[in-house]
Amino acid sequence: MAKEIQLDANGKRKFGIRDKLAYAAGDLGCNMSFSLKSTVQTFWLVYMMLETGLLSLLLLIVQIWDAVNDPLIGTLIDNDKRKYKMGKFKTYILIGALGLLVGGAMVFLPFPKADLWVKCILFVGGYLVWDAFYTIANVPYGSMLSLVTEDNGERAQLSTWRSIGSMIGNILPMVILPSLIWQTVTYDGTTNYLNNIVISEDLKWLFTPEKLSINPTTGLPYAMGDNVLNPATGEKLQILLGEKVFWAALIMGIIGFVCFIFMIKNITIRVDENSVKTNEQTEKFNLISAFGKFVKNRPAVGATLAAMGMFLGMNAATTATTIMFAIHFKMAELSGLVQMIGFIPMFIFMPFITKIVKKYGKKESSVVGTLVSIGGALIMFIFPLISNTMVSLVVYLLGLTIFGIGMGIYTCVSWAMMGDAIDYNEWKFGTREEGKVYSIHSFFRKLAQGIGPSMVLLIMGWIGYEAKYGTLLQSSQTALNMCWLVAALYMFSAILQFIGIAVIYNLDKKTLAQMTADLNEKRAKENVASQEVTEA
Repeated sequence: MAKEIQLDANGKRKFGIRDKLAYAAGDLGCNMSFSLKSTVQTFWLVYMMLETGLLSLLLLIVQIWDAVNDPLIGTLIDNDKRKYKMGKFKTYILIGALGLLVGGAMVFLPFPKADLWVKCILFVGGYLVWDAFYTIANVPYGSMLSLVTEDNGERAQLSTWRSIGSMIGNILPMVILPSLIWQTVTYDGTTNYLNNIVISEDLKWLFTPEKLSINPTTGLPYAMGDNVLNPATGEKLQILLGEKVFWAALIMGIIGFVCFIFMIKNITIRVDENSVKTNEQTEKFNLISAFGKFVKNRPAVGATLAAMGMFLGMNAATTATTIMFAIHFKMAELSGLVQMIGFIPMFIFMPFITKIVKKYGKKESSVVGTLVSIGGALIMFIFPLISNTMVSLVVYLLGLTIFGIGMGIYTCVSWAMMGDAIDYNEWKFGTREEGKVYSIHSFFRKLAQGIGPSMVLLIMGWIGYEAKYGTLLQSSQTALNMCWLVAALYMFSAILQFIGIAVIYNLDKKTLAQMTADLNEKRAKENVASQEVTEA
């Protein structure tokens, strides 16, 4: 006998675990695509061999589109008054999900021998299409939280489950993908592996079938299963399997589509869709005026600077870390697993964050966390000095673990700190303006997400990385410089977070309590006055 469905006062299925699982699946689907962004730079740098300066410029161009297409598509959805069988928001999510089936793979079309102008068109065109469909799916998905339930507690539960879906969607590709797309070349009795090695014209004389059949260290032919060594350096030969990146992106698009379909079929809309706007920027939004008010809001500025520090350091470090593992540690396939260490502390702190914040305060706890992260980054400056590869790797992992523990606290409360910053605006200036504050905060977060990877590519060029050599023939000095760069990026991230939270953000536990009490008193008076007017 089927279990009877419980209905609410409006005849809708009551909110429950089905909605929470469905909403988590939605962000898992989004991140099946979004998590590929960390692979884009590596693919176009190593496999497609775009020069660092050119790739940096192209990244900036597409990030400009990334910044403006959210409000454009948000406005399009808000202004759409047509009636859809499954509802407006679900329909747009379905359109985005269908586009992402292939959109994510379009930016990884594997044509390394194409002319430079063709590569530029493939990169920009593929990225723009991919990002447009991602926004079509993600913008209504994020706004749909307010449509599922009007209860604040239930909305908080949806937010938590969204975070769970996001983490799973990020961690799975981060751990699994590098092990699939990076290969340590082993001898199979033939030279078939040459088909996977992308070699620039001026290196073909070195990487010939004859040279790749003889061990350069012993001068003897390879035995079956031996690691093929780089003829120039005598080290393990690691290559990026570009065609596998394309197929992996396509498969991730299919998985994401299945997740979206599960969400669409299992989540219930209980609120009028036209009551929720996907685009917080209204027609009267004045950027200059809003920015002028924003800079006067110290908590908002501090929280935004800390978030920028996190993204500038972490996003930029992703590409640098992958390249470092390929040319220094010769373990590129493990780079994703290692970077996951930065996510683990979030799982550790999530069950306890409410108690930590209640006892010590958001600002105070986060400041301690940033100091711990600085300590972890300091340890990272030691590993390039160690000649033993395994000992060096252990020291790096120790520093990364400590860095992640420190950042875990701030990550758990970052959005709550922005919520307090919006209350601060009302407390100090009498106006709430959450849409404008969030819009500017989101703009700077996206700016950091775009600038970080773009800048690190320029820095890599300055410290000796030559795109035409891929991971085959970078010098030992360049490999060492990449180690210093990774350590510096993490340190920069931790310091910027410290400045934002400890120096600028001024809502400590005591001040926050006073602000909350004052605002509650103000709202209570406003409610009384409103009731008196109504009764009159």
